[in-house]
Amino acid sequence: MNVVQLPPRRKLGKIHVPTVTLAHGGGGKAMKDLIDDVFISAFAGASAPALEDQARFDLAALAVHGDRLAFTTDSFVIDPLEFPGGDIGKLAVCGTVNDLAVGGAKPLYLSCAVIVEEGVSLDMLRRLALSMAKTATDAGVGIVTGDTKVVPRGAADKLFITTTGIGVIPKGRDISVSRAQPGDGVLVNGWLGDHGAAILAARGDLALDADIQSDCAPLHGLIEALLCAAPGTRFIRDATRGGLATVLNEVAEASNVSILIAEDQTPLRPEVCGVCEILGLDPLYLANEGKIVIVVPPDEIPAALAAMRVHPLGEKAALIGHIGDGEAGRVVMKTVFGGSRIVDMLVGEQLPRIC
Repeated sequence: MNVVQLPPRRKLGKIHVPTVTLAHGGGGKAMKDLIDDVFISAFAGASAPALEDQARFDLAALAVHGDRLAFTTDSFVIDPLEFPGGDIGKLAVCGTVNDLAVGGAKPLYLSCAVIVEEGVSLDMLRRLALSMAKTATDAGVGIVTGDTKVVPRGAADKLFITTTGIGVIPKGRDISVSRAQPGDGVLVNGWLGDHGAAILAARGDLALDADIQSDCAPLHGLIEALLCAAPGTRFIRDATRGGLATVLNEVAEASNVSILIAEDQTPLRPEVCGVCEILGLDPLYLANEGKIVIVVPPDEIPAALAAMRVHPLGEKAALIGHIGDGEAGRVVMKTVFGGSRIVDMLVGEQLPRIC
């Protein structure tokens, strides 16, 4: 599945069977038709571009955006493939776009490699490819190359996607997990734990009646607005697996600082808290796919909050705590009861196959 926007154009192949077969991974006409029907038609439009083994870029065009490349890769194995608020295709694009954006980069290009299990519905595969294409278009990035493999029944679980992203970092931006300093503010852009709770409810194993949507979204627009308003921002990271607690511990350790957050300032939906209470989970460790943790200097906190709150993905942005000069690597939450609790790094996995 190698896509590059170059002539000549050609007629697309078409599949006329309902499910993926091993022949679709064999490298012949069946595989070409699968790639054309599902991926090329979604990513490149109604007529196919020439296929090469790589995407090709004009270095001068990249340099217009900045002086450093950002490069990231991620794999997605979520169960179920489609869930309230998104699907594995949308998730794959958002996750990679966000991994570029939290480093201050402008996301530009993605690759897409898929491992498909024999027997997967072609209709579902088309839906997921179209979802990827729409999300990429909305995010302003191109899906420019990739790969397709088919494995026998039982060798995978329906579909795995790996996306790799390239972006460019504007000159002068320096965002790092090791830059937090005492007195800095710790901010988030809204409700936490929605993605983890939505996936848990969507699996149906526990008959949970919770109307929770995943927060899956590309965050580069929000991050750009934040950095324009608060150019001294020291750190940004999307709180995916391991949630808020894991990100805070990574900052505390890497920057050799302590962090104090307040429970009553940490935005959590009552529905998410309810799901966690029933199952004995801690919402601070639930995964997010549309939330970032930000560390900003004290004099830029008001500007950062104001910039995020006028963006649709940051309306519930909140200051949840501060960087301290206490025991290095220690994260503490002040509870609503007036006490304190240590917030450790997550050990193990609260909820597997979450992204």
